[in-house]
Amino acid sequence: MRLLGAAGAFVAVLAAAVAATAAPRVVVTVKPLHSLVAGVMEGVGTPELIIRGAGSPHTYSLRPSEARMLEDAELIFWIGEALETFMERPLDALGSKARVVEVMGLPGIALLPGREGGAWDADAGEPHGGPGRAADEPAHAAGHGGASFDGHLWLDSANAELIVRVAMEELTRIDPGNRGRYEANAARLAARISALDAELKATLSPVSGVPFIVFHDAYRYLEKRYRLRAVGSVAVSPERGPGARRVREIREKIRSLGARCVFSEPQFPSTILATLLEGTDTRRGVLDPEGADLPPGPDAWFALMRSLGASLVQCLAVR
Repeated sequence: MRLLGAAGAFVAVLAAAVAATAAPRVVVTVKPLHSLVAGVMEGVGTPELIIRGAGSPHTYSLRPSEARMLEDAELIFWIGEALETFMERPLDALGSKARVVEVMGLPGIALLPGREGGAWDADAGEPHGGPGRAADEPAHAAGHGGASFDGHLWLDSANAELIVRVAMEELTRIDPGNRGRYEANAARLAARISALDAELKATLSPVSGVPFIVFHDAYRYLEKRYRLRAVGSVAVSPERGPGARRVREIREKIRSLGARCVFSEPQFPSTILATLLEGTDTRRGVLDPEGADLPPGPDAWFALMRSLGASLVQCLAVR
């Protein structure tokens, strides 16, 4: 009996030790954000990812297995209601035990509003962006209005660096035993982000100012960072395609501004592009702001940014 008691005590001590060294349970909504958090956690554990493959945060519905992930999480990262409306009620109901980081609400995150006017107008007079802010006026998270802002904020490398720093701080808060690993990973990631930013500035400089049309208004941060010139969008919003009036407006925009390329997206295939391009010399390309075809992991954000740069240059460069 004494041996059995000693064995039981050993098992209990061993279980406690394993629990103490287990990786924190972290859940992230979208792949680019997941990539940055995964980079900070590398060597400690891997965060769970909710939206995989070609799923879009604009139209996503949470599965029961993903609801359980939220229930079990210690730390949850999401962009915010401007991008992931499907997360609002589940977070209220299921994420109460976890520490929740809303990236759009972080101090220092630069936000840009959705555009309106001209080829950015909504069908039937519904504005795509929020009122009362100039198209190029930056905003910050404090007091933001949520849905009026572009949620694809990871396309700005300065925002990506801030996300890495906050992820390191939040992970250290719940897992102080791995502080050194988190800090080293964050420093390495910051250096990689800075180097890629310089690379993209050089890559995209030859197409700076060349007009183009995007599928939906998801690239404001990329445009601002690298002096790109999107002049309109095909769809009013990712949730619905363009109406007849919008088709006429975009065709006129292509003609009047000489847009060199119209970009579709893998998440939202649009058969209307053939109609838009008929009778013009405008090229067709593909941009993917969320990395639908990329494997998730620490390198996904870097692969996404390089892919966007390559696609823009391939379609916009003089031939």
